[in-house]
Amino acid sequence: MTVSADDFKKAMQLWASGVAVVTTQSEKLGLQGMTVTSFASVSVEPPQILVCINENADTGEGIAASGCFAVNVLVEGQQDISNQFAGGASQQQRFADNPWQAGATGAPILTNTLMSLECTVAEKVKAGTHWIIVGEVQACHCRTGEPVLYYHGAYRQLAAN
Repeated sequence: MTVSADDFKKAMQLWASGVAVVTTQSEKLGLQGMTVTSFASVSVEPPQILVCINENADTGEGIAASGCFAVNVLVEGQQDISNQFAGGASQQQRFADNPWQAGATGAPILTNTLMSLECTVAEKVKAGTHWIIVGEVQACHCRTGEPVLYYHGAYRQLAAN
């Protein structure tokens, strides 16, 4: 017996997560990016992370074409960036509105985020409606600030001590 999609969504809304934008750039498809909350560390040796991307997302096609991507973790006050990259703007507008630079892998790095990880694709596994993409981290860019969080269907921030 499995749970209903509605029950599953209600349960998962109770898991607080950071908000990240996954970006890529390929000759064929150009600049692409999308907001994700399914992002996690996999391994330290070698350094690997994973992101989960819906099979229908065009950014997944770009990652397949380029073989690389970046994960950009958003900082407090960047809810608008999350909304833009979640589908609120065209791919072209998403990058026009947000400062970025090409990383060593060629993946776009959003320069005003809390941190960015440049990755090459190590593995891609199909799971239900999503691709689990494991990336080997090639470069880390750490900045200052507090992360924006997503919990119970809304953006949140860390409480001050």
